[in-house]
Amino acid sequence: MLLTRLLSELGSASIRDGLGVEADPAVRPAQQPEHGDYQLNGLLALGRSLRRPPRELAAAVADRLAGHDPFERVEVAGPGFVNLRLRDAWIAERLGDVLADRARDGVPAVDRPETIVVDFSSPNVAKQMHVGHLRSTILGDAIVRLLRFLGHRVLGDNHLGDWGTQFGLLLAGIKRWGSQVALEGDAVAELERIYRLASEAARADEAFADEARAELARLQSGDPERRAQWQRFVEQTRRTLERVYDRLGVRFDLWLGESSYEAMLPGVVEELLRRGIAREDQGAVCVFVGELPEAPEALRGRKEPFIVRKKDGAFLYSTTDIATVLYRRDTLRADRVLYVVDVRQADHFAQLFATVRAMGVTMRLEHVGFGTILGEDGRPLRTRDGAPVTLEALLDEAVTRAEARLRQAEGLELDPAAIGEVARAVGIGAVKYADLRQHRLTDYRFEWDKLLSFKGNAGPYLQYAYARTRSVFRRGAVDPDTLAGPIVLREPPERALALVLLRFGDVVHAAADGALPHLVAEHLYEVAVALSTFYERCRVLHEDAAVRASRLALLAVASRQLRRGLELLGITAIERM
Repeated sequence: MLLTRLLSELGSASIRDGLGVEADPAVRPAQQPEHGDYQLNGLLALGRSLRRPPRELAAAVADRLAGHDPFERVEVAGPGFVNLRLRDAWIAERLGDVLADRARDGVPAVDRPETIVVDFSSPNVAKQMHVGHLRSTILGDAIVRLLRFLGHRVLGDNHLGDWGTQFGLLLAGIKRWGSQVALEGDAVAELERIYRLASEAARADEAFADEARAELARLQSGDPERRAQWQRFVEQTRRTLERVYDRLGVRFDLWLGESSYEAMLPGVVEELLRRGIAREDQGAVCVFVGELPEAPEALRGRKEPFIVRKKDGAFLYSTTDIATVLYRRDTLRADRVLYVVDVRQADHFAQLFATVRAMGVTMRLEHVGFGTILGEDGRPLRTRDGAPVTLEALLDEAVTRAEARLRQAEGLELDPAAIGEVARAVGIGAVKYADLRQHRLTDYRFEWDKLLSFKGNAGPYLQYAYARTRSVFRRGAVDPDTLAGPIVLREPPERALALVLLRFGDVVHAAADGALPHLVAEHLYEVAVALSTFYERCRVLHEDAAVRASRLALLAVASRQLRRGLELLGITAIERM
């Protein structure tokens, strides 16, 4: 159920019946338990617009709300708040509905499913994935999981950087510095080495730069030998990438790189020119986005061009991105496209979206930006010699550190033979959770000790919280899937846990709507903390039959919710720890 939606509907109806106006009741969870469970805040703004004392309005609305079934107490407080306390029996009944809903754990699907493309990860061919790709990859995967769970048709697209000037450098460089033995071993590392040498040579030697440009021209004109080499680069990179994605548990529906749109690019430029959206400037074809009626306020009047064809006739990734939008509209029939790309690209996407709006594109286009991963020194995370940390190296270290922690930890329920498997789930889950628990727009420090902790807001703590619920069921010889309640809330810790669990539907919908997975992470941590207090103050297995059955049912809801939430974040729920 969507608890906030239900309370908001009751609040809106009470405002309409009590005051004769339509208004947003602004229902929010109460910040302090003594103020109730929820608070209706919208009457302060309504008082200003109606020029009436907000407390007077609140009293009229509270009178209407008090008669509704969910509420034990409705009180006017402060300058015009309405505090709402839910009835224990009503909470328990709704949680019983959640317990019975094994397919969705009480989270309703959306009323109007959409076709949504999520563009994420998008590394470059012939380069290893590094820590800079981590956020896009795991944020994008979590967003795909959330939207798909809510019933949307979601297409995760890995828009590879597999076309452009770097391939001229690689083709020229491989002739000079390529090693067949190395290419047959770690091909991507060898291609990356060659690319670095070729880039340095092109800056220092104009003759080599000309050679690279000639190689690129032959590739782009369809030369069979160059095309075959390029295809090998792409295939070798994809094999390496899939190895990393397999470790992360990430899957894509589409791998449509920049090269997929090559044939569309001349037509894109021609259409922009024909419609007067672009014009030639110093030999290049440019869109002056600041002049477009569709330009956002931040771009209005700006003179910088959005170049779609260089004066030498070459296309840019701006051109490819326009073609990609058109393909997603016309072929994939998308209603909405999310680009999970770091905030430094915000200007590019603002220009892209304004340009395609001018071309008549009406589907929703959203840049889902994110901040930077920092080292413990507060600077962008790098190796000791200043190089970017490869993603494989980061995952290797996470698993190694997790295994060491598991071997040192006391009180864990672990088969020694399973430690390696559990360490993989804990290490990679810790890396994911450390990122996903942050608001995506923030920068954050990558600190091994904190992210691998079994205490506090960290992935291993949540995995342990889930495993502990499973341990209770094993010790009690109980199959949680057979539990049916009824749930009765006798003690404050039971009620506190139940109230948190009842908010799951709201959290999942808000996280999906705003592309904000951290909301799910925050919720799971609240569940784990409430569970800890519940265990401290409420016995489960050693109670009389009615209390035992109720508490086991409550624990079953919490257990399933932890598992579901971890799955939505792409983190493995571990049965034994």
